[in-house]
Amino acid sequence: MTDLHAAAVAAGLKRHWTDASGRPQQVDDAILEALLARLDLTPADEPFVPGTLGAPIALPGAPAGTADLMLEDGTTLPLAIAGGGMAAPIHVIGYHRLSIGGRRYTLAVGPPRCPQPVGRSWGVSVQIPALRDDRPAAYGDFGTLAHSATEFGNAGAAAVAISPTHALFPADPHRFSPYAPSSRLFHNVMLADPALIGAPFPPEPCAELIDWPGALTERLAHLGRVYLANFSRYQAATAAFAAEKGPDLAAHALFDALHGHLGGAGWTDWPIAYQDPASPPVRRFATEHAAEVSFFVFLQWLADQGLAYAQESARSRMSIGLIADLAVGTDRAGSHGWSRRSDLLSGVSIGAPPDPLGPDGQNWGISALDPYALQRSGFAPFIKTIRTALQHAGGLRIDHAIGLDHLWIVPDGGSAADGAYLTMPGDTLKTIVAIEAHRAEAIVIAEDLGTVPAGLRADLSRRGMLGMRVLPFERDVTGAFVSPARWDADAVAMTGTHDTPTVAGWWKGRDIEWREHISGIANPTAFEERTAERKSLAQAIGLSPVLAEPPIDEVMEAVADAPAALAIFPLEDLLGLEEQPNLPGTVDQHPNWRRRMLATTGALLARPDVHRRAAMLTQKRPG
Repeated sequence: MTDLHAAAVAAGLKRHWTDASGRPQQVDDAILEALLARLDLTPADEPFVPGTLGAPIALPGAPAGTADLMLEDGTTLPLAIAGGGMAAPIHVIGYHRLSIGGRRYTLAVGPPRCPQPVGRSWGVSVQIPALRDDRPAAYGDFGTLAHSATEFGNAGAAAVAISPTHALFPADPHRFSPYAPSSRLFHNVMLADPALIGAPFPPEPCAELIDWPGALTERLAHLGRVYLANFSRYQAATAAFAAEKGPDLAAHALFDALHGHLGGAGWTDWPIAYQDPASPPVRRFATEHAAEVSFFVFLQWLADQGLAYAQESARSRMSIGLIADLAVGTDRAGSHGWSRRSDLLSGVSIGAPPDPLGPDGQNWGISALDPYALQRSGFAPFIKTIRTALQHAGGLRIDHAIGLDHLWIVPDGGSAADGAYLTMPGDTLKTIVAIEAHRAEAIVIAEDLGTVPAGLRADLSRRGMLGMRVLPFERDVTGAFVSPARWDADAVAMTGTHDTPTVAGWWKGRDIEWREHISGIANPTAFEERTAERKSLAQAIGLSPVLAEPPIDEVMEAVADAPAALAIFPLEDLLGLEEQPNLPGTVDQHPNWRRRMLATTGALLARPDVHRRAAMLTQKRPG
């Protein structure tokens, strides 16, 4: 083995990997060298060790003897360490400190399994901005979500899976993808609903497609007026919220205020003097523009209140309530990258290697938490991220959960195929998720789609983290559809996601039409192949293969019969719509994240066909 290959192994870079087709692949040396140059491998001063409640814990380098164990609540206990550094079982879940022989450890002791859904139930997945209520609004917000959650609960649903609510960029209304956030430690203030404090938005245009630049500009202006008129009434509450969130919130609000003045894609476009949060010009700006910074703190408080109210509304009629969505990373030019730069991987972006769904690979243009920085920081950024996501939710969906074990990283300037897998501290990350889910009494859904490494699904199952079985992807080795009755019981059953065609759209080939329209190239065999796929799906669920209209009811009923404890259906499928919320691989060629529902949630659920489907789901899955 060369020095380069040995260094790559030591750094956790995988030179050899297996693609989605089962073929072995090898990373070029030039790529390994470029990636190694971008990693800070400085070790942590103090090991952070994961463990399971009631099981012995292996402590690297610990001598045999009696250790001093300080539990998270401050209680101190003796703990026996056997030869080989094997600590006696700990019977308290949490983050504890241990000292022995001059060495110190942080121990994360998690439950054996995450909380599980009760009974057999169903839920609906929604894009918050797409929702409507009785108010004339340009897009749905947390208030709309609260109203909709009540209606879904009345229809028999146990959960509402929502799009990510991470903080975006208020100063840049063109950045509206929920999966490229400025920070995952805070929420999207443009989903805040001032009606919660008696200052609703004035009537807004209610088009079928959201005009994000226009809508966000108008809303931010109104929120500014709400702040000026109401801040004194809520100053104490906002101050208490700011004290609870600490310096991270102060830095995030300062970033949003600066971004409004300096523009650009984020801090990477700002003058050098403003790229350092501790610089004199930044401190001077914070003083001179204190009211603007305070405004963004107020908006975070208002957004937090709105999301809390939405979860309260959901839980009043549902066993689970909201299922939050955790994006896999953040935009490096955003708030987290500016205020806590060392938390993130630098000089690389994350994505996915080439596979049948993306032959050229995917470069998502975002960064992720650095595994070495996590070790050095005692995993504090990840713990905060999970707590933020679960604070007002009964469940958490982890986007690209494969990233808990390894991330496909691409050096800046390289194509998506010019990457390699970087090993992540998966055992530790999953233990932290389990601890936080236990404390929140929340279920965990791990998106295990794509190029899934061997053993991941078995590990998720052992931990009680529910995988995802999504209809378009559940096929055998020949490509034929597998009946939902044969799907895994330890995963959520789904007809689709925000990235897949709807049942109706797939059946009619709407996704094929979009691809041909965008590329300008007709695929003469695509519809013929889809006809064969329709026959395969029909056979899998016991239908006639010559149906002209999409068999939406039959498909939903088949997925409802899957052995999973929880089944989740996109609202678009419940309504029988053809268009999907997002078309992967596109930016503005398709109206991603812009579609609205055509009526209020209550009115939609009252439609005879939708009412019939919801009643069928509730009959099969009463919760």
